[in-house]
Amino acid sequence: MKKVRVEVVGIASTESNNSYALILKEVGGERRLPIIIGAFEAQAIALELEGMRPPRPMTHDLLKSIIEALDSNLVEICIHALREGTFYAYLLLEDGDVEVDARPSDAIALALRCGAPIYVAEEVMDEAALSPSALEEEHEEEGEEEEDYFERLKRRSAEESSRSGQPRDQIQRLQQQLQRAIEEEDYERAARIRDEIRRLMQRSSQ
Repeated sequence: MKKVRVEVVGIASTESNNSYALILKEVGGERRLPIIIGAFEAQAIALELEGMRPPRPMTHDLLKSIIEALDSNLVEICIHALREGTFYAYLLLEDGDVEVDARPSDAIALALRCGAPIYVAEEVMDEAALSPSALEEEHEEEGEEEEDYFERLKRRSAEESSRSGQPRDQIQRLQQQLQRAIEEEDYERAARIRDEIRRLMQRSSQ
């Protein structure tokens, strides 16, 4: 599995009081991966990013202490799959290369505390990451084999619309809104629009 190293660049509030958008950015690149997480996990990540220590250890602090007490080490965490809009991650522990399933938000909160690298599978980045300059790149001559996220999205939505009778103008409007959201760096809104496009295409294929 090809992996891309990413870093946490911020947490944005959403229209819901119970969810936040965690923004991951590839190291040495420009793609950004927004992940919607809960308020508790957002708080745990924000506390570590800001270097704040609560008077008593939180759950992720406790997990770090347990790993250290067992003479182990968190080697890395990886968001390795995206299925039906849900991201999946694992923790890689030092002892015998043990993999433990985890929610991405929990895995990232723990990785920040342990100083472990954060990775995302390339196929997940290809499917869900957003690129601010993708729209400009589609006009450049990069060879026939290379096709960016937005071109794939346009082609796929056109194919699904043609097969199912889904009105093209609805998906095209969403694509235009997605492009504007990325240009404005509003990644939380872009993630919602992207998910709505997927929902429409999945519904039309059933």
